Amino acid sequence: MSVEMVELSVKTAEPVRPAGVLQQNRVFLDFFWDIAKPEQEVRLKAVEDLIQYLKKSDQADELDYTFKRLVDGLAHTREAARPGFSLALGQVLSAFEDVSLQTVLDRIKEKHNLQTVKKKLFRNAMFGNLFGVLAIHQSSRLPKEPQVVLGCVKLLQSLSQRKQHLKELPTKTMMDILNEIPEDVFEEVLLSALQTELEAAFSTPEQLQLLLVALRRFPQTLKPKKLKKLLGCSTIINADNIPKLLDVLKMAARSVKKECVLPSVVLDLLKLSLKEDSFQLFWDNAIINGMLKEAAGPAHYLSFRLLGSALPLLSAEQLQEVLSGEVMVQYGEHVVAAQKPDRFKLAPEMDVFVSDFLQECQDADKQLIVMVRFSSLTNKGYPVVPSVWRVVQHLQPAAVEQYVAWLKKTFLQPQIDKLLDFSTRKQKDNPAAKEQKDDSVFRLRKWIISRLCAIIDNHLVKKSEDLIMDVARFVFFHAFFGTKKASADISETKGKLSVPLDDKIRAVLVNSFFGLLLSMHHLPLAEDSPEGVAVSQKRALGVTADGTMWIYHLVQYAQSLLSQPKHAQSSQPFSPEQSQAWDSMLESVANLKKKAKKGPSAESSAFQQLFLLVGMHLFKAPEELLVIMKDLQSCMDKAQEKKAKKKKEAVEQEEEEEPEWVEVMVDILLSLLSQPSRHIRQVCRTVFSSICPNVTAAALTAILDVLDPERDDEDDAAVVVTDDNKTQKKNTNEEDDEEDEDMEKSDGSDEDSDEGEDDEAMEDDDAEDDEDEEDDEEEVGPVDQNFRIKMMKILQNQNAMTIAGTEGDGSSDEEMDDDAMLQLDKGLAELFSEQKKKAQAKKDEKTKMQKEKALVRDFKIKVLDLLEVFVARQAGSPLVLGLVEPLLTIIDRGMSSDSDQQEQDFLRRAADIFRNQLCRSKVYCKTVGDREGELHDLLEKLMTKSQKLSDSSVCLYYFSASLYVVKVLRGAPAAEAKEDATADGAAGSDLKFMGSLDVDRVSKIFIEALNSFMGRRKSPLSAQMFTDLFTRFPGLCVKMLDAAVQHINSGVRVHQQGQACVLVLRAMQSREVQQLLSGAAWTELCGQVSGQLTASLEKVGETESKVVKEKVVKTLELCQFLVKNVKQQKLTVDLEPLQTVLQSLTSAIAFKKTGKLEDTYWAVVKHFGVIKPKVEKIKPEKKADPKELLKKKKGFLPESKKRRKRDIPILEPAAAAAAAEQATLRGGKPAAGTGHWKKKHDKKPKQKRPADGAAAAPAAASPSPAKKSKTTATSESNSAKKKKPKQKK
Repeated sequence: MSVEMVELSVKTAEPVRPAGVLQQNRVFLDFFWDIAKPEQEVRLKAVEDLIQYLKKSDQADELDYTFKRLVDGLAHTREAARPGFSLALGQVLSAFEDVSLQTVLDRIKEKHNLQTVKKKLFRNAMFGNLFGVLAIHQSSRLPKEPQVVLGCVKLLQSLSQRKQHLKELPTKTMMDILNEIPEDVFEEVLLSALQTELEAAFSTPEQLQLLLVALRRFPQTLKPKKLKKLLGCSTIINADNIPKLLDVLKMAARSVKKECVLPSVVLDLLKLSLKEDSFQLFWDNAIINGMLKEAAGPAHYLSFRLLGSALPLLSAEQLQEVLSGEVMVQYGEHVVAAQKPDRFKLAPEMDVFVSDFLQECQDADKQLIVMVRFSSLTNKGYPVVPSVWRVVQHLQPAAVEQYVAWLKKTFLQPQIDKLLDFSTRKQKDNPAAKEQKDDSVFRLRKWIISRLCAIIDNHLVKKSEDLIMDVARFVFFHAFFGTKKASADISETKGKLSVPLDDKIRAVLVNSFFGLLLSMHHLPLAEDSPEGVAVSQKRALGVTADGTMWIYHLVQYAQSLLSQPKHAQSSQPFSPEQSQAWDSMLESVANLKKKAKKGPSAESSAFQQLFLLVGMHLFKAPEELLVIMKDLQSCMDKAQEKKAKKKKEAVEQEEEEEPEWVEVMVDILLSLLSQPSRHIRQVCRTVFSSICPNVTAAALTAILDVLDPERDDEDDAAVVVTDDNKTQKKNTNEEDDEEDEDMEKSDGSDEDSDEGEDDEAMEDDDAEDDEDEEDDEEEVGPVDQNFRIKMMKILQNQNAMTIAGTEGDGSSDEEMDDDAMLQLDKGLAELFSEQKKKAQAKKDEKTKMQKEKALVRDFKIKVLDLLEVFVARQAGSPLVLGLVEPLLTIIDRGMSSDSDQQEQDFLRRAADIFRNQLCRSKVYCKTVGDREGELHDLLEKLMTKSQKLSDSSVCLYYFSASLYVVKVLRGAPAAEAKEDATADGAAGSDLKFMGSLDVDRVSKIFIEALNSFMGRRKSPLSAQMFTDLFTRFPGLCVKMLDAAVQHINSGVRVHQQGQACVLVLRAMQSREVQQLLSGAAWTELCGQVSGQLTASLEKVGETESKVVKEKVVKTLELCQFLVKNVKQQKLTVDLEPLQTVLQSLTSAIAFKKTGKLEDTYWAVVKHFGVIKPKVEKIKPEKKADPKELLKKKKGFLPESKKRRKRDIPILEPAAAAAAAEQATLRGGKPAAGTGHWKKKHDKKPKQKRPADGAAAAPAAASPSPAKKSKTTATSESNSAKKKKPKQKK
């Protein structure tokens, strides 16, 4: 009876399905699946396609179904799907305006009724209501139906009470609705509904913001009288409401603690205070006396963010007052305190606020106020903003000029009292910090100089050439000169210093000036220059609009200062000899400029730069550069004389005794490279590039001597650092290698933090001293014998040993008197102090050696610049051949030593020059001349050394050098030389051309190397090296083929035999080799290879070794090429022995179904007519593995642990028959033993009920006894009856 009822219920339910028509349209239903997907692009495409489909179909049932699905999806369990359904519902409502919003709102309320929904779906229902209101709002139809507006607001009011789930989303949605509706709708419909929220505006930030939005949108409705009725006051911001507003601000600050943003309600309050003309009241009472009185944290961060957000809204007077108040001071303290690691930093956010303000504001006065006030916020004289603050790039040109003028004035007359200077709490507690006013002036001036240089260095700053020159003159004047008497011609003499410049600030000025010189050397043309467009096409850098170098203008300015000693006084006056050198430099530059006018050249410009730069460095180190200046002058004169004599073809014999001018010039460049200046380094590179064609072997040797690692420990090494002070000042003197950001960290922000850290050090002085003593003890290591002897003498003199012995026995109570104890302590203190000084001296000596080593290595890296330029410019010169061995020595020494990062950089640079720019260069020396024997000896030496190496990576460089020498010896064929072709290998028509190469000798050298590779178990050589040789030089490859073929069978290891096969295969595949060995020679070679392959394969026995299989694969690859070539060309080569060996190979090695070995084998024997047999795919019968039967199935109880059934339930006839049938199908296994397994498989017949109701109904109506082993027949029938209604649904 139950079976028939189930069948009837299924049959009667199908015709009355409400979506029967929709079931036929699969495309329509897929839209809703795509709307629920997490990908935004897929959702948007689905919404668009759905609307287009509904407009085309125009069927009411599909539209109704659409609203049903979309409303249901608003409460989707997946959070990513809800916005998709909400967006789709809003767009459909916007597209079909005939559908009433009230109907949709009612459907939303009915579907997601919070009163009737189940508890576990309550949260989803709340979101369904919220997203439903958002959808109606997005339809842009709310103003047309005021009653729907009221219904949405009431629904949102009910949702706003569920803040644990929705938070402030309902209130924000109400604000969005208020921003959309007109004022009459608000006044007639919503004002009464929102009265409760408006009256409680000061309770939460969201409700206050709702009131502020309503005030902004509907000022005519919410007039002061109405506000007085709602709030009891006619204005929001007044003295009575400040405490309430303060509570709201605190709540708002805590609410965005994790988001790190400014709450919108706070900014709205600020705007309202400006509108109500109560800004001062709000700022003083609510922010300064309210929020800033709280502990440092969210309340302070809110104030700082409000300060940054208020910049565009305030007037010039308000900006001046706000940026000079307590909020700025607190912000400065935060910036200083936040420098410690793992602390929240708000400075990046403030940078964004200031940058946005300066970018949008076009008022230069306001821009200047902001820049000046932030630059005036100082900690012990040092501004908290970095000296490289990039917001300056958004300033107007007028603001930049005024800002620079303020910086210069502040430098000349620093008034710490007028700045917004502050000290941290620890700095105030430090009594020594009160007497540091002079230090504050130094810190301020140091920052100002860095700030001025950073403005010039930033190419995005809008500045004129006059401003650039003005800053450069200012820095140069105060670095090297002082005012003696004001002059109208020298504007820098008009400024008076309120605090004189000391040596510390002058050192900073000197370093900053040469850093500024480097910036000006790379400075592009100013945008407002009249010739900017024309010259910019040449990408000229470091010149003014008229083409004159910036450094030349500065030299002229320096000359004007030197020529007016009554007005400008040099801090280090020149001696007569130095003045003469300066004058000669000016004369040389003038001569070079005259020659450049006749015909400008890169050489003339480079020498001008070098003269001018050395001249400017005379002010910094006159004694060191005086000799260099004289040598440079003489070199220039000799170079000019030599050019003139070349034209006359006359050379004097006296010059042979003196060194060439190029050699002296190289020595000068090397001396200049030892200076810690990136500008000098670049100019030296440029100058050397211009004199490369004149470089001699002796000059090149001078460069290589500096790089020679074997000369590092000699007394006459190229660089010897003897002054420790100079090494200690390296980091401060390298103005080029040390950017402003680094100085900011080391001298600026870190000094601020160091002030506080010094205070901490004072508090924990004892602890740190203890740590230092422990470190010193660790540094000292084991106590030496002399120290032990001295210790024993002190103890014996005081008779301490005897006392110590009696105290150990406890037999005497005698102790040392006070005088003896003091004398003993004094002796021990002197001894340990002396020992500590020795340990410190050793430590200092070690540090000094490390610094000297770093300086030397840095100098060598700079010298590599010259070598790199020479290789690039003079790759075809015979002098380049002399670089091969020195560079290999550097690489070999660097590879064999454990080096630090600097050593690795040096090694990497040298290796790059050698391999990529020397060996692989397309330009090389093609005329060997009389150096054939020398180059052959070099080749033999390189190959001999490469075989003795232990490191394969170093051997690769030696082998590359050998190939380079071979390439030079071979040269280029006559046809290629005419066409100036420089491609590697024999690409020309004459493959047999080998130039000056002694083929027999060279082939013998490489054959010995090949024998070494094939005959040694561990060889630094590799097969790839010889492959490159065969590819690039086919003529040598032909000579070496016989030796390579012999190693197919005679290699010392199986691996070498396989590599021999690879080499022979690559050689035989080469077209050039085939052309050189055409005819009988090729046939003979194929016969030899066939014999060697046969002998090699005969040795293969039964093995599973991976190495042997790899060798067999390489052998078979060579066999495949050989057999295919012989068959195609029909050569008279006997392949029967090879065929016989191949047929027997399958018995030696077990073949798999597929694999590289098997595939290659069948490809070879295919040429002999043997086809790979086809194997029929037969599924083997799965035999029960006894081990698998013993394994326990995871998740199932063993038979011994299962509970025995006591009562066997009585089944109905139909159910019993079905159970028996299933037991028969499963192999007669008892149902009780496989309960869980049967439970899973019982679900399949249930899914096929509609298709086969007669067969499936009995099984569904009577569950198997394995599912309910404890139930009786009565309970079984009751459960079946309970399931019938579910099946009916």
